[in-house]
Amino acid sequence: MEDLSVKDRVAQAVATTEEGLFATLMEGVHAADIAEVLESWDLDEIELFLERLGTELVADILVEIDEDIRTDLLKSYTSEDIAHELVENMDSDDAADMLSELSEELTKEVLSKVDDVEQAKKIAQLLTHEEDTAGALMATEYVKVQEGLTALRCVAAMRTQAENVDRVHAVYVVNENDILVGTLSLKKLLTAKRTENISELYTPIQHTVLSTTPAEEVANTMQKYDLFVIPVVNAAGELLGRITLDDVVDFIREEAERDYQLASGLTDEVESDDTVLHITRARIPWLLIGLFGGLIVALMLGENEGDIKSVPALALFMPLIAAMAGNVGVQSSAIVVQALASNKADHNMTKKLFKELSVGLVNGLILGAVMMGAGMILGYGQLVTLTVSVSLLTVIIFASLFGTFIPLMLNRFNIDAALATGPFITTANDVIGLLIYFQIGRLIIGY
Repeated sequence: MEDLSVKDRVAQAVATTEEGLFATLMEGVHAADIAEVLESWDLDEIELFLERLGTELVADILVEIDEDIRTDLLKSYTSEDIAHELVENMDSDDAADMLSELSEELTKEVLSKVDDVEQAKKIAQLLTHEEDTAGALMATEYVKVQEGLTALRCVAAMRTQAENVDRVHAVYVVNENDILVGTLSLKKLLTAKRTENISELYTPIQHTVLSTTPAEEVANTMQKYDLFVIPVVNAAGELLGRITLDDVVDFIREEAERDYQLASGLTDEVESDDTVLHITRARIPWLLIGLFGGLIVALMLGENEGDIKSVPALALFMPLIAAMAGNVGVQSSAIVVQALASNKADHNMTKKLFKELSVGLVNGLILGAVMMGAGMILGYGQLVTLTVSVSLLTVIIFASLFGTFIPLMLNRFNIDAALATGPFITTANDVIGLLIYFQIGRLIIGY
């Protein structure tokens, strides 16, 4: 069995009618691996397969499976099934994520049928937090102990709580007001005397986040301090929950997908299996902007038609000027957006623009010199070659500044800076680059 791939094991399990062999084939297979295989199946096939699995494994698979498939699968569940078979077998954060995909009425109905009233209250509380905040990412399952306990009583308290926690990432120490004061090392606890007070054992808390802290800031904090888990508190310092690294990784992946689609000119999240209408609605806004930019270029060419007729060679270099303007602008904006995402950006706009001016000047001089040499070798004439070279230098400097300025401004107004790496920068630089090109042509050639 160990030599079989997950796909082969699942395929053999589906083919067998012997429940003993089915259980053997599924033994030890991770829910995420099963989910990955199921995502290529038809919905009916997935439902039949899940019916043969235990409720705990099914709950784990639904946590890992594609969101759209999960939504379709949940349509075949009653509210009571969702409550008992799924919610009660999930961590609170995973249950809240799943329920957030359902209607408000169905969510209330499901929570009313969860046997553990305290768990239902915690999930309901998680659903009140804004999306992409620490409160929305956290789970409420954790182990905490009072700072006045002895080591022996502390172990007893931990044993009681650990029954409801799949993985104990940290033991939190709170005072009599439930204010988080520190974390307790299991090693220290195991080596301590039974009567020793844990007040002498715990490490004072160093890193926490508020429930309202943006998820991006949570990710940056955990990355900066190499944290596997971080506690979530309210403004008074009361312990509310904890966020683990896997929750943050999921957020980072989803955020990266959103930013990539935004940078590609998609205004809404889309999947390859979405409807034609949905995909069209996500793509069309930026395509219309591109079309509008193209019309401006066409009008500009019309205005400069006489210049192009006077010096036809100018037309040959229009694609080069537009392409360089777009590429340099996207490069500059991408660097700024990446720095903003990792919280490493220098928010001093003047300093940043001066640096990009320097970079643009160096790049422009190098490329302008290369263009000058190539133009002379290819025999385009001194004036035309000089026009293209000077235009290239000017356009590169402008595009560097523009590509830096736009994402910094968007970020200042709390707009996703990833917008600046997409069609907006490319289209704007194309138009302005050609405008600069024709103006410099008039000054140098004098047509």
